[in-house]
Amino acid sequence: MKKLITRITIKALQAKEILRSTRGENFVDSGVKILIAVVIGALLLGGLYALFGDTILPTLTEKVEDMFNFAG
Repeated sequence: MKKLITRITIKALQAKEILRSTRGENFVDSGVKILIAVVIGALLLGGLYALFGDTILPTLTEKVEDMFNFAG
């Protein structure tokens, strides 16, 4: 019976030490940083795509057509 109590106590102490450990903490932090970078990058690319599609490209097309319009 004493051996059983000793084993249970040792296992409880080991479990407590594992739960207290911060050994894998960097992996979670790195994953969150990568996820944030991907989301911000996607937002920036979406904004640039919208800006080019609505504002810059139509104006650019108009200016190029005006440049090659020799009739007027």
